[in-house]
Amino acid sequence: MSAHDRAEPADDAPSSIGGHSAPGLKGDGLTTVNATASAALPVDVLLARAEEKRLAGDYRAGGELARTAADLAAATGDAAGEAAALRSLANQLMRLGRQEEAIAACRKAVVTLEALDDPVGLCEVLTLQAMPLIDLGMHDEALDVLATARDIAQRLGDRELLYWVHNRTGVVHGRMGEHELSTTYLMRALGMADGMNAEARFCILNNVSDNAVYEVPRLRGRGDLEAADQVLTGALGYVAEALRLAREARHPYREAISLDNHGMLLALAGDLDGAGRSVEESRLIAVRAGYRSLESAALQHQARIRMMRGHHTEAIEGLRLALERAHQAGEKPMAMEISQELSEAHERIGDFVAALAHYRDFHDLERELHNQVAAARARMAAHHFELDNVRLEAENARLEAELHRARSAELAADNVVWQRQATEDALTGLPNRRSADERLPKLVAAGGPVCVAVADVDRFKRVNDEYGHFIGDEVLRRIAAILLDRIGETDLVARFGGEEFLIALHGSGIEEARARCELLRASVAAYPWDTIEPGLTVTLSMGLTEVTGPASLADAMSQADQRLYQAKRNGRNRVQAD
Repeated sequence: MSAHDRAEPADDAPSSIGGHSAPGLKGDGLTTVNATASAALPVDVLLARAEEKRLAGDYRAGGELARTAADLAAATGDAAGEAAALRSLANQLMRLGRQEEAIAACRKAVVTLEALDDPVGLCEVLTLQAMPLIDLGMHDEALDVLATARDIAQRLGDRELLYWVHNRTGVVHGRMGEHELSTTYLMRALGMADGMNAEARFCILNNVSDNAVYEVPRLRGRGDLEAADQVLTGALGYVAEALRLAREARHPYREAISLDNHGMLLALAGDLDGAGRSVEESRLIAVRAGYRSLESAALQHQARIRMMRGHHTEAIEGLRLALERAHQAGEKPMAMEISQELSEAHERIGDFVAALAHYRDFHDLERELHNQVAAARARMAAHHFELDNVRLEAENARLEAELHRARSAELAADNVVWQRQATEDALTGLPNRRSADERLPKLVAAGGPVCVAVADVDRFKRVNDEYGHFIGDEVLRRIAAILLDRIGETDLVARFGGEEFLIALHGSGIEEARARCELLRASVAAYPWDTIEPGLTVTLSMGLTEVTGPASLADAMSQADQRLYQAKRNGRNRVQAD
């Protein structure tokens, strides 16, 4: 039996490939689940309940809850909630055989997730979208969306996303009959399954087992018996673990699928009695739960087991019933396969007229299926065109918003530049005099002792005259860096203009301030100035005084300036505090 992701048509709904005229999302015939009460619930609660129903195999109830969540999220402008609800809805619809509608839900979710710039959500939905595409026979389209999902997962380096991409890529190749390539992808996914949740582990174990049902005969057919035995032994272990997980989860759909695969693998191992019991158990679960396609598959596989026993007449009766169930479930690909088996079975008993009739039925179904796939492609192309228009409108809106943000950012940046130019010294990066005049009163008003010093570069004119203004500018930049590196967070250093700097030391009395200024002066004098220009020396003279309060700030600045000139007269390269 195919992967556990495959669709299970609802009892009252035909497969979407057979009957829907358009891939819209309205009128899906899902069972109403107390719609009035559900509509009053928040989106996240609705989604949680939809997931509970899905995990219990109740896809009709889960689909109704997911649809209600999507409508509510759309009405309230909850884009992320709507995308999550559409993903949940697609997941339920494809299990109800509503493949086109599932694809439409996925595509709508993709547009929303692109607008939200959510690569993880986008990858998850694209990986999901591959499954209904596979069930519609649109294998190339499925591989295309999986390739896009793979690129996203690899870019993100997300192991779990890559697991699902490889898993479902393996399913596509299996459906295309490329079982060797399918094995490659599925085994790659199996190697990533450690640490995944039970659902993810069941999925890959069941898919590997399902693929082995086809891979073992292929290997035996080319004479590679040892490889066939290895694949079969491994698959029997995998399907046993899948069955354990299904029963542990109390999930009838998964249990029926794994039992069916278990039976077919036992048949390949030669245990026809065990195979018959396992497939019959699968059929009984399918009948009780109303899973018509699973019932049809079980009947088909029971007939194969009878053929292996040589009971061709009984096998034909079973295949006829399986064909009837497949038609009821709208499973045309399965009906094609059963018609082909009926033709071969009649040929084995010598009833060539019946064999020819079933062979013709097979080709009629094949043509019908091709026509319906083409029609489905046309409907989905029209829907895709509509979504492209929505995407274009969303992109235009995004570009307009981006342009507005860019203009706003440009204006803000211009404002920042203007403010910096107004308050910052362009040469040294220190606050300029205007900024110092604004900040110094606030520093004094903050409380605590404050001392101010006016510092001047000794004989700076000689530096410019002997070494040039470029070296002079570099000297000022280096002095600014030295001073800034050695003051505290609550202190202030600014360039007052020319070669003059202001230093305000907050929290320091006059004696401590004198010691700190001496350290600043000594640091400038000790700097290796000759690394800038051989023979260059630079020193500072400082005038220092204490500010006794906001009202005395102007007098303190004047006194500091006077003491600076006194330091110059007393020989320079000194701190004058009295």
